[in-house]
Amino acid sequence: MGFPQPAFYLFKCQFQAPAGHPKPSCVNASNADLFGYLSQKVMQKGLMATVMPVQTACLNRCQMGPVMLVEPGHHLYVGLTREKIDRIIDEHIIEGNPIEEFLIPEEFWDKAITPKEAMKMAGIGA
Repeated sequence: MGFPQPAFYLFKCQFQAPAGHPKPSCVNASNADLFGYLSQKVMQKGLMATVMPVQTACLNRCQMGPVMLVEPGHHLYVGLTREKIDRIIDEHIIEGNPIEEFLIPEEFWDKAITPKEAMKMAGIGA
């Protein structure tokens, strides 16, 4: 048996806007420890072999940050806190039940479009 691939990737936005920048940040003084907390929780639960926390750049939903994208499934969690991380790991990652009330509202996270559709909308390509 080979080394298993992760069952989940937890993409935690680590974007921090410069001071005075109009765009909100997913990382500020009050929540800068969230990625460390997430990683620690994954380790404490014995999940490192199958759950991969990943620091990522902006996920383009800044007004709802801090945000974390859980794959597979395109589950985007918003307003992340330590308490929400605890529940996401226990209920979604371990038990398999995404937490609807923590997910981004549909009007801000509609169905994906294909790259070809995006190119057509931008007036590029065939």
